[in-house]
Amino acid sequence: MPAQPFVDLLNAQIGNELSAHNQYVAVAVHYDALTMPQMAAFFYGQALEERDHAMMMVQYLLDTDSEVVIPGVEAPVSRFDGVVAPVELALAQEKTVTDQINQLLRVAREENDYASEQFMQWFIKEQVEEVATMSDLLAVVKRNLDDIEDIEDYVAREQGDGESDATAPRVAGA
Repeated sequence: MPAQPFVDLLNAQIGNELSAHNQYVAVAVHYDALTMPQMAAFFYGQALEERDHAMMMVQYLLDTDSEVVIPGVEAPVSRFDGVVAPVELALAQEKTVTDQINQLLRVAREENDYASEQFMQWFIKEQVEEVATMSDLLAVVKRNLDDIEDIEDYVAREQGDGESDATAPRVAGA
């Protein structure tokens, strides 16, 4: 059974992941309203990833006979100026999530909770990818403010692989 401080923090992280899900839905809706279907689809997909991350955490707690607590979440930011602000927010969000994941790993190590430490390894790798993706997207969006079609082309070309990761933890309910 995982150490209780880890369980408490992981339950809080479930809420953080669900909050990130809602934020990405709000960003996707913004781009949908701007008739930027590639950006909208990208962020709808990001929203689903965040939801899956939460459900991976739920499944881990279920698998280890730990209590699962689904916390409430605050409303997302839903109004943005232009095309840059949502990506800036997304990058800041991914950096915050990285800090949260690192804290989870730190607690697992401090508690000698080796199974939970191993569980968190996938999320560490995932956050490196997420921050890199949002950093690249922000650079492209800033560089192409005068040509939204270039932004759309970049997203269609670079973000559409959709490959699943066989090393990912199980998703509860999947």
